[in-house]
Amino acid sequence: MVIGDKATLRKWGPRSLLLAAILIAPAAYSEVDLTKSSDADQGTLLGNYLSGRVARGDHDTTAAADFYSAALAGDPANEIIMEQTFLLQAAAADWGRATDLAEQLIKVEPSHRIARFLLGAEAFKKGDYKKADEHFAAARQGPIADLTSTLARAWVQAADNNYDGAMTTLDTLSEADWAQFYQRYHRALIADVAGKRDVAQQAFSEAFKKNPGTLRVAEAYTRHAMVSGNRKLARQILKAHMAEASGHPISQALQAEIESGKVPPLLITSPAQGLAEVFYGIGDALAGEGGLDMGITFLQFALYVEPDFPLAHVALAEAYDGARRYDLELAAFDNIKEDSPLWVSVQIQKAFALNAMERVDDAKAKLDELIAKYPKDIRPLDALGNILRSHERYEEARDYYARAIALLGAPTPDNWSLYYSRGVCNERLKDWPKAEVDFKQALALAPDESLVLNYLGYSWVDQGRNLKTALDYIRKAVKLKPDDGYYVDSLGWAYFRLGNLEGAVEQLERAVELKPDDPVINDHLGDAYWRVGRKLEAKYQWEQALTLKPENEQVTTLKQKIADGLPDKGATQAANRTTQAGGKTPE
Repeated sequence: MVIGDKATLRKWGPRSLLLAAILIAPAAYSEVDLTKSSDADQGTLLGNYLSGRVARGDHDTTAAADFYSAALAGDPANEIIMEQTFLLQAAAADWGRATDLAEQLIKVEPSHRIARFLLGAEAFKKGDYKKADEHFAAARQGPIADLTSTLARAWVQAADNNYDGAMTTLDTLSEADWAQFYQRYHRALIADVAGKRDVAQQAFSEAFKKNPGTLRVAEAYTRHAMVSGNRKLARQILKAHMAEASGHPISQALQAEIESGKVPPLLITSPAQGLAEVFYGIGDALAGEGGLDMGITFLQFALYVEPDFPLAHVALAEAYDGARRYDLELAAFDNIKEDSPLWVSVQIQKAFALNAMERVDDAKAKLDELIAKYPKDIRPLDALGNILRSHERYEEARDYYARAIALLGAPTPDNWSLYYSRGVCNERLKDWPKAEVDFKQALALAPDESLVLNYLGYSWVDQGRNLKTALDYIRKAVKLKPDDGYYVDSLGWAYFRLGNLEGAVEQLERAVELKPDDPVINDHLGDAYWRVGRKLEAKYQWEQALTLKPENEQVTTLKQKIADGLPDKGATQAANRTTQAGGKTPE
């Protein structure tokens, strides 16, 4: 991850679950026929239903559940409202109400997958493994539902001390690679819980060989090796994992624990934790691939089975972040205890959430407190620099980046973003000599980093310096990210400054297609049109740029161009656009 950036803390499995949200979801959120209600009740019913839809669209799950519940009270026989109310109550973790609705749902739709999963989890928690198995078995419709059902049934059998039966159940999974990944992983976990270390070793080895960069597999396998007395293997696993994946607080803490001579326990020590792992794995994959609503529901299932599950709380918080429900994100993060390896990273994530809520001072106070408590940790310094830079508080941001850089010692390729970010601040503060030094250092650390290539190349072009090298840098950035409108704009502008007007028009037209709402790119295209004699189109682009909320300095320039066009000689100097050219690190 980029140190201090708003990087994800949840790391799960393969991206083959991209279509899971489509495959697993029941026919939810269908249109509802409200005409069957009496005329007297239709107004209130319709109002509750429509209010629920609006709240649901805003991911306000609690409010949506309340409105749908009120609508259901007005039309209790409406199966679609019943289903939607159930799904919302489950997502809101109102288990009493959700369970009652699930019982009603399976009477009208016996194979309703999500209802069956909840009822199976409830029966499991009560120790009624026969009933849990029946519910999970009834949910087997569709590839992903079949995966979830099979894994859940295996853990039910493990809870009933039928470990051989659990292994046989896992053998029924699809031969598809994505299904086999989960099969091997859960086979290893169940074997470890059963004390069958040799079986666990083989399954872990196969799963890890296929996916060495997956945190959860690496952590489970490392812990298995330590419990089995094989410290050498544990070190090898972590080394191979860290070579494939960016450093994660959990893997780093596990490595420190091993080097201290301790023997950490198994990742999963009970069938309840195993079942929660099933729901967590599926929910995290769904949320990470855009299936937020269903992902949240499965993550809530995981926490229903195993409330003390830090990574599930983190995944839920990040799902809420994706839904822009920052209040719920903060509440979910509050479940992470201070002794967790995740705690510092979570506090940084909370600061970003506060920033997203426009509570910048609160975000700064939280990070300043963290910096005081952990003065040698670069991450909160970088995070606060990023937040301040996003609000154009460049002088303050530069100071925090400088403090982070001072802690580095010998910089590594992972540190490129600190120099780049400080360079942006220096450039915006009109201290180009220092900015140039920072950009060159960032490029020396990360020669293929498109942000640095584009920013430095564009800046040189805008200054009329080092034009050949600048053009090479920008071309490389465009090659690395051909669909980035800002990079394509930089290439077009470089051509413009070098007198290649036909090339400039071609690239700038494409840049406007990629970023139609950027005022500077539209301005640049207007300049190019004017120089090739397309003056009517030029004025249109400048007028368009005026409607796109340009900076004050650019407004004056645009109005002058619209009135008088460009000067007859030389290329006009457009407004400085380095912020749009890549000056802000994406969050």
